[in-house]
This record gives sequence, C-alpha cells and structure tokens, in this order.
Amino acid sequence: MSTKYKIQFNIPKNYNPSNLLRSLPSPIAQRAMIEIYNYSIEPDGFYFIDHLVDKKVSSLALGLFIDAAMSVSPSIQIIKLQ
Repeated sequence: MSTKYKIQFNIPKNYNPSNLLRSLPSPIAQRAMIEIYNYSIEPDGFYFIDHLVDKKVSSLALGLFIDAAMSVSPSIQIIKLQ
C-alpha cells in the first residue's frame, strides 16, 4: 500500500535539483531494507510515492520537495493521487 502525490508547478528550464537531492533523507529503512519513499522529477513537477513505512522520514522528504517547488515557482498544486 502507498500514497502517491503530484507536486505540480512550472519547472524553470535551468532548474538544477542537486541541492534538493543532497538534502533528502535516505529512502531505505536500514533495518529492514524496505523502501520508505520514491520520487521522480517530471517536466510538470515532482511525483512522490510514500510507501507508508516511516511517516517521519517520508513527511520530511515530501516537505523538502514542496519547499523546492515553492522556491522556484509562485504557485504550486499538490494532488493526492491515491
């Protein structure tokens, strides 16, 4: 089971996600080697999947994606897909 989100915004042509990617917490639960979250950077925003394994880690990561989107766009839309 998982929850999927689309963080939709206009990505600038010169957008460099390296700062965002360096700041993300590990997406793997070290004890059980289970994926906590996953993401993709798409032409119209970020796609984020919370696998509902570790709420603290996934909410931190989702917040970082939202902050990154807000830092480059005057408006964003967060859509819960599931």
